[in-house]
Amino acid sequence: MTTYPNVNETKGLLRQLVSIPSPSGNTGKVIQFVEDFLKDLQVETRRNRKGGLIATLPGKNNDEQRMLTAHVDTLGAMVKEVKNNGRLRLDLIGGFKYNAIEGEYCEIQTSDGDVFTGTILMRQTSVHVYKDAGKAERNQENMEVRIDAKVENADDIRELGIEVGDFVSFDPRVQLTETGFVKSRHLDDKASVATLLQLIKRVKEEGITLPYTTHFLISNNEEIGYGGNSNITPETVEYLAVDMGAMGDGQMTDEYTVSICVKDASGPYHYGLRKHLVELAANNNIGYKQDIYPYYGSDASAAIRAGHDIIHGLIGPGIDSSHAYERTHETSLEYTEQLLYHYVKSELVDY
Repeated sequence: MTTYPNVNETKGLLRQLVSIPSPSGNTGKVIQFVEDFLKDLQVETRRNRKGGLIATLPGKNNDEQRMLTAHVDTLGAMVKEVKNNGRLRLDLIGGFKYNAIEGEYCEIQTSDGDVFTGTILMRQTSVHVYKDAGKAERNQENMEVRIDAKVENADDIRELGIEVGDFVSFDPRVQLTETGFVKSRHLDDKASVATLLQLIKRVKEEGITLPYTTHFLISNNEEIGYGGNSNITPETVEYLAVDMGAMGDGQMTDEYTVSICVKDASGPYHYGLRKHLVELAANNNIGYKQDIYPYYGSDASAAIRAGHDIIHGLIGPGIDSSHAYERTHETSLEYTEQLLYHYVKSELVDY
């Protein structure tokens, strides 16, 4: 396997992406970062009304087109209640459990743009006070945000400008290890965004004219189900979502290869496109695994549900502990980049 783009460059880009707070519904800063990255490459971009970003690389054939997507929105929360004890109750954004954020540092962004730090804790955290500290259920009722400010009641909190509906983002705690691992929250799906940006950069640097006009949607509402279900041109034949491969008991996906999804909660992905991706991987010595994700949906499945007449597929780097403290390895990023590179240069599948 060739190692271009340089995987350290990809990891550096990924570190930047995960460090920009972007819970679904509040993704302006990270979209601006991606837009600036693409403008530096002189790539044509436009924003859709939902706040996502679409980049286009003209191809030899404009009558038949491709779209690739990765989502830049992440899990997060909103302030549900300003509590009289000087703390905040949360309402979750995205599909995860409260135990995945217990003890996590966070940021609260007010509607005026001020940012306050805090920690997400059980109300019954202190074992010196609560004998059921370890047994109490991790849920909305019991968990709260301790704000790093001198506040003793709801009025004190409101004087800071914090109110119901303010966005709460989680500290990514990103680390790049000497052994090649990337540990961070929000690798779903910023690892895929980094690989797509590197793909675009490679195509531009090598002066490649793609066989088909290819659009790249940086989606910003995937975690809540509808990021990639619009702005698909009538000429689009193939739609490939680039999103994490989920690991766990009974799964084939690992942290060292690219995952090719054959089925998720929405049903099977297009058989012809799946076989095409597998053939590209096998012919180019790209490590891959095929897998089924029973509790999963992607922007590609959202597009199908929206009624678009497209061939849809899903690939991505293998991510351990999805929607919690996630981890992947640089080889998975490299293999994902390589498969994408060969895919966008290939012919459309026969439909």
